Amino acid sequence: MQLAAATNESLAHLSNNLIYASMAVYTLAFLAHIAEWIFGSRSKVARTAAALTAPVADAPAVQVRGKGGTAVLDKPKVVTRSAAGARDVPDGPGAAGGTVKGDLYGRIAVSLTTLGFLLAAGGVVARAMSVERAPWGNMYEFSITFATVAVGAYLGLLALKKNVRWLGLFLVTTVLLDLGIATTVLYTDSDQLVPALHSYWLWIHVSTAIFCGAVFYIGAAGAVMYLFRDSYEAKLADGGTPGRFATSVMERFPSAASLDKFSYRINAAVFPLWTFTIIAGAIWAGDAWGRYWGWDPKEVWSFVTWVAYACYLHARATAGWKGRKAAYLALFAFACWIWNYYGVNILLSGKHSYAGV
Repeated sequence: MQLAAATNESLAHLSNNLIYASMAVYTLAFLAHIAEWIFGSRSKVARTAAALTAPVADAPAVQVRGKGGTAVLDKPKVVTRSAAGARDVPDGPGAAGGTVKGDLYGRIAVSLTTLGFLLAAGGVVARAMSVERAPWGNMYEFSITFATVAVGAYLGLLALKKNVRWLGLFLVTTVLLDLGIATTVLYTDSDQLVPALHSYWLWIHVSTAIFCGAVFYIGAAGAVMYLFRDSYEAKLADGGTPGRFATSVMERFPSAASLDKFSYRINAAVFPLWTFTIIAGAIWAGDAWGRYWGWDPKEVWSFVTWVAYACYLHARATAGWKGRKAAYLALFAFACWIWNYYGVNILLSGKHSYAGV
């Protein structure tokens, strides 16, 4: 018994050390992303040249006749900024700005982010081994797992060759904030759960809630970036001249149309899983407390979040609500999710309240 207790305590210490190590690596990734944006800002000439010579697969070919036959050359696409009133601007080249040095720092940042993710994942696993249950029984465990899953989702999109490296700096910054709050304010020693929570539904219900929140976060980040980029494009379309800093940053993001589509697709993809999360929670409540729905604050706000995202998806699919209105609604829905986690758990009393936090 004493040996098992000592082993669990050692695993808890290992978990804490791995989480702190991941924070140190994420800090280095943060600095590398800063370097990527800084060096990428010096590449205006290179970006213009690349845009003027970028080939287009569906462009008509230009035939050049010469001795011995006919040579066919691809017609280059000349990319210019949208004229006033038009919004058909192309995607930017990313944080690296098309420069070799910026891209090098970006790759270093992604590599460090991957290392930080592996260390954090190791910390979550060690925490699970120390408590001998699912590692999300309190707000501290939920927070470190949420941060790890969010980074994992980002790396997964990169592995699928999606254009999301622009998200890296924002992601690492907020993950560091989340882990900082978790380790300083929300930290709770390893402990067992109340008997009612010892169920396989803990693995199913809470894990899907964490995954949904992490993906909703990425969708919300896309909505935030969309609002900034849309304002930038609108100013250009109205003949305005944005500041040098705004131009340097905004012209490297994807277009507002691409960011709008990205946010919508991310939220739409995970919404069915959030629906399952609520249903799974109701089934678990029936097993644990003898009722499927009791108007507990967590249950109410989970449903409010579901309604908010359902309204967003419906509004986004309606032509009149595309763009900024839909983005604001998406951010409101994610704010409901954040309140459901922090506000409900800390400020409101209910069966889902975490003791000791």
